[in-house]
Amino acid sequence: MAEQTDKQAVFLTGGLMRHVVRMSLTTSVGLMAIFAVDFVDMIFISMLGNNALAAAVGYAGTLLFFTNALNIGLSIAAGALVARELGAGRAEQARNYAASVAVWGVLSGVVVSALVLWNVRALLALLGAEGEVQDLAVSYVSIILPTMWVMAAAMTSMAVLRAHGDARRSMMATIYGGLVNAVLDPVLIFAVGLGLEGAAVASVLARITMLVVAFVPALRVHRGFARPSVGQVVRDFGVVRAIAVPAMLTNVATPLGNAIVVREIAQYGTDAVAGMAVIGRLLPVAFSVIFALSGSIGPIIGQNFGAGQFDRVRAAFRAGVQFTGVYVLLMAAVLFLLREPIADVFDAQGETRELIYLFCGPLALASFFNGVIFVTNASFNNLGHPIYSTWINWGRHTVGTWVFVMIGSYLGGASGVLLGQAFGGVLFAGIAWLLVGRVVSDLSRPVDAEPFSEQRRLHSLFGRRGW
Repeated sequence: MAEQTDKQAVFLTGGLMRHVVRMSLTTSVGLMAIFAVDFVDMIFISMLGNNALAAAVGYAGTLLFFTNALNIGLSIAAGALVARELGAGRAEQARNYAASVAVWGVLSGVVVSALVLWNVRALLALLGAEGEVQDLAVSYVSIILPTMWVMAAAMTSMAVLRAHGDARRSMMATIYGGLVNAVLDPVLIFAVGLGLEGAAVASVLARITMLVVAFVPALRVHRGFARPSVGQVVRDFGVVRAIAVPAMLTNVATPLGNAIVVREIAQYGTDAVAGMAVIGRLLPVAFSVIFALSGSIGPIIGQNFGAGQFDRVRAAFRAGVQFTGVYVLLMAAVLFLLREPIADVFDAQGETRELIYLFCGPLALASFFNGVIFVTNASFNNLGHPIYSTWINWGRHTVGTWVFVMIGSYLGGASGVLLGQAFGGVLFAGIAWLLVGRVVSDLSRPVDAEPFSEQRRLHSLFGRRGW
């Protein structure tokens, strides 16, 4: 068993920048496959010649982001717990945690999707959708949302793979999912004539593919999941909740901030909303490496924290920030040079084109500060302070969004809305940097079996025991 554990804890030795680059680039390939399909989705939908369709995807995407934030939170819990236990040499407990998170993910996926579908029109109305746009968004959401539990299990499986250092197989799950979506999109949208609903059906089949491709190797190759039992799942609830609830709340904050932006920008018309929808698809394609970094650096920090190698924990954080800076500079330059052909692909005119040009300029550089927040959140989640991630994200996506978005809207219209949102990111990235500096400077001992018990009162204030 000891030999097996040593092989699994792959991040305890070797160059940290090499680990960060390998994990981030490998994971980003899979993410880019999914995001690129979303990007192509938007192109296909734009080819249907109805701006209401693009606007509907924007509203639906914001609502789906709320629900997927729960899955992201659970996957963060799985990755943090499994990586820490592997680093500490407790492979069996790592399997138990993985199984427990998967069970809670499936249960929460069923319950939350049912509640959202019950109130879907009211929720979309809160975002500003109305008339034809609302009807189209309801149709799109109603097809995808029932598979929320599938996505929860898939994301948990991919987190377990990354915790074992197997970024390649985690990548393959998203690549195969992207391929299924890419092949079926034009068939269902155009050949079958389903339009927007065809794009939704393709996404559902892609989710199922991702689950199969990720879960099978996590179980067979790494023996990453124990056989779940009611007793084990209940016993693990406390420690899973200690990370998952703050992580869920952390990620729910992001779509809340996006909802604030969508609602504010909606007053400038369908073209402005369509422009934001295009940016929403372009952003993760261009910066998939940065999005991947948040999930990739977590296992590196978690394993070294579990093993008590605190100097490597600090060095891993620094490597993550340095990598973020270099990548953002390079990608921002590429986007600036390609801003005109990117806008032409969508036949963007007026306000839509103006917003795309804005993104391919100063807004792209602002992604560095988003990257800093991603790295700090991963550090908090894996170092026993997940509640700090909650504070940072909620501050950034409430006060840090609403105040500056309102000011930006008043001063610069639709463009000012996005610039205000970016300024809030700069401010809270600085706060997160200072806070994570305190955390890593105080590391002095390995975590116990339940390292978050001292924060139980805070968790009870910010979350609930059930999903």
